[in-house]
Amino acid sequence: MKKIAVLLSGCGVFDGSEIYETVITLLAVERNGATYQCFAPAIDQLHVIDHTAGEATTEKRNVLVEAARLARGEIKPCAELNVNEFDALLIPGGFGAAKNFSDFAVNGQQAKVEPSVLEFCKAFASAKKPAGYMCIAPNLLPFVYGQGVRLTIGNDKETAQALEALGAVHVNCAVDDIVIDEPNNLVTTPAYMLATRINEAATGIEMLVAEVIRRCE
Repeated sequence: MKKIAVLLSGCGVFDGSEIYETVITLLAVERNGATYQCFAPAIDQLHVIDHTAGEATTEKRNVLVEAARLARGEIKPCAELNVNEFDALLIPGGFGAAKNFSDFAVNGQQAKVEPSVLEFCKAFASAKKPAGYMCIAPNLLPFVYGQGVRLTIGNDKETAQALEALGAVHVNCAVDDIVIDEPNNLVTTPAYMLATRINEAATGIEMLVAEVIRRCE
């Protein structure tokens, strides 16, 4: 049975992992006959958003502790990864992927990636294991795979231009489709970069998960 690492950036669309995307991902992994282990970096969030008002609060929260809510407590810090124990990597979106994993949401094409996250993702890239990045999570890919990495975040022109400035090749993509970078064994989908309903997000995410697991040796 294939085992998939799932990297989470907190809990909540505006400051962590997108909850619907995460749940769909975990369900799709099991429906494709695989198992998963969730991970998250043991770092502070950029900020905490009150999701009823969409505004930042003065609270401080830890990404690992918050992500544990989504993982029902079954989660490990990034530092405990042994890439040899896993067949593939999946990363749901949510603003945490561009606020906690990197500062792309703040600095755009001047972004940097959090070191433990970069090491985690590069471990799968170096091992040439399949990976799937959803929604805004592909902001990490130029740093993980380097110049020319092929990806999608949907069709947002400004975001696509920022990613291209970092060296990516952006491909416009519908919400119910995926983009494959064959040389890098990489799959991306827009998810809630385009989705307006949960079933729209689910179509592309389920396709991505199935393709990533199909690529596992």
